Amino acid sequence: MRKKIHKILVTGGAGFIGSAFVRLLLKGGADVNENLPELAVVDKLTYAGDLARLQGVEGKYKFYKTDICDKKSIGAIFNKEKPDILVNFAAETHVDRSINDASAFIETNIRGVHILLEASRRYKIKRFYQISTDEVYGDIMQGGFNEASPLKPNSPYAASKAAADLLIKSYIRTYNFPAVILRPCNNYGPWQYPEKLISVIINNAINSRRVPVYAKGWNVREWIYVTDCVEAIFLLLNKAKAGEIYNIGSGHHEKNIDVVKQALRILKKPFGLIEFVKDRPGHDFRYSLDSSKIKKLGWRPKVDFLSGLQNTVAWSIANYGWLLDKEK
Repeated sequence: MRKKIHKILVTGGAGFIGSAFVRLLLKGGADVNENLPELAVVDKLTYAGDLARLQGVEGKYKFYKTDICDKKSIGAIFNKEKPDILVNFAAETHVDRSINDASAFIETNIRGVHILLEASRRYKIKRFYQISTDEVYGDIMQGGFNEASPLKPNSPYAASKAAADLLIKSYIRTYNFPAVILRPCNNYGPWQYPEKLISVIINNAINSRRVPVYAKGWNVREWIYVTDCVEAIFLLLNKAKAGEIYNIGSGHHEKNIDVVKQALRILKKPFGLIEFVKDRPGHDFRYSLDSSKIKKLGWRPKVDFLSGLQNTVAWSIANYGWLLDKEK
């Protein structure tokens, strides 16, 4: 007897991580119930969204160019698609932008999530997955945060994501809402918009431009290759318990300055391109996750940091036209 094919709605599906998840679902071999799911993708296509990321899976999904803050449009999509599962990647994500102006972050990351929650509750969705971030915990000097650690966000971006998490937790408690919160560490890999650290390093170095590094570059991040992250999310489609929170971390930590130097070595560029700049306001020093909970479900990262960095550099060189287009 053929298993039921789930109908999945992916919001933010043309973004960096969201598109990697869509590609994983639709390229065969990785699907919800041994069949390709019926998939609808929602994306506002802001500066960070791009349907080019979904090359190779065209025609396998329905697409809606919609803002998750558009209550009427979101309701119409739910009414038409009647999804079983929603996976929300839609968010404003860049810390520096949030420091300059938090307005879009409050709108999308909080109000947008509320609109998705209400639509999901109205149409009795079976499972709601919120893609959060390790930044909601703040920084930690030693050890790692587990899922029960208190939220202490230190940037407007992190605060907006933490607010969404708290709102979702209230829905879980008040309405017995079937949500799951996922908190990945720093993602990197092909197709990342050139504003995050690794994508900036590579893009600037390819062009022999200065590579800016905050303060002395001693801030530490936990890095995960994007395919490892979305495979973890896929596993949780099948194994997560409603109402739970799951960290998604690689266990691999690097100082920012060491990441810069490794990328420059791969690109055969001089360290003289490094330019130390004034530190970011409120800059978190170290992120680290305890991901033992998801590992107990059988997930492990597959791509080591150096291999992932080499892959990302190679992809960036081969797809330089896409990166160049993003600078226009």
